[in-house]
Amino acid sequence: MSAKTLVGLVIILVAVGLASQALFRVQETERAILLQFGNLVQSDLDPGLHFKLPIAQEAKKFDARVLTLDSNPETYYTLEKKPLIVDSFVKWKVSDVASFYESASFDIRRAERLLQERVNEGLRNQISRRDMHEVVSGERDQLMEELRGDLDGVMRGYGVEVVDVRVKRIDLPVEVSSSVYDRMNSEREIEARQYRAEGQEQALAIRAGADREAVVIEAEAYRESEKIRGDGDAESAATYASAFERDPDFYEFYRSINAYVNVFGDKGDLMVLDPNSEFFKYLESDG
Repeated sequence: MSAKTLVGLVIILVAVGLASQALFRVQETERAILLQFGNLVQSDLDPGLHFKLPIAQEAKKFDARVLTLDSNPETYYTLEKKPLIVDSFVKWKVSDVASFYESASFDIRRAERLLQERVNEGLRNQISRRDMHEVVSGERDQLMEELRGDLDGVMRGYGVEVVDVRVKRIDLPVEVSSSVYDRMNSEREIEARQYRAEGQEQALAIRAGADREAVVIEAEAYRESEKIRGDGDAESAATYASAFERDPDFYEFYRSINAYVNVFGDKGDLMVLDPNSEFFKYLESDG
């Protein structure tokens, strides 16, 4: 191989190397800046192919998509000084590439540590102003929205936009959980006893009303029966009186015969009467 050919190959290789150093590509999912000797000369480069000066200039890229920071569970105290273990996550992305580079140097770990500190501080402040019910259910959505707004306002200065903050789980410490469950169990027992007492009270009232109604019905039935019996006795007496008026002698005879049947029906009965008594006048023989 001749010297000219060798020199030509060397020049070509150097040119290719310089071209590879001078050209770089920014993907659609990336954000990029251009540095010259460590100083920022161009920020937020558009996606596509770009040119830079070899050695003098350097391109730095960062993921432009929405990222997730899964926080470690932390213990926070409510307004009543009750501990809660909160597990949360944050959705965030780079909004200002220059500010993000100046604050975090495109170091994702450094950015996440900073974001984690702000999340912990925000959750601590929000939860400390609310009681347990408000944190768990009553004002949970409002708490998250206020936290996201406050956190986004702080992180904008670092070139970061906080898209969303959510709580995955809220737990009680083991020792607190036991006492809470015991208290809930006691409250349910008290409530159950109250319901039973109210049920027994209503049962007694219903039973007393039924007994009172039964007495009234029996009394009315007895009154009606006595009225009917009285009407029957009156009608019977009227019938007997009418019969007596038609034939007094026959009526007197009929009554005496019935009396004999009632008196002499049992042979074991003993009566001491005057034989000339008016009672035996129908037993006397004329012959």
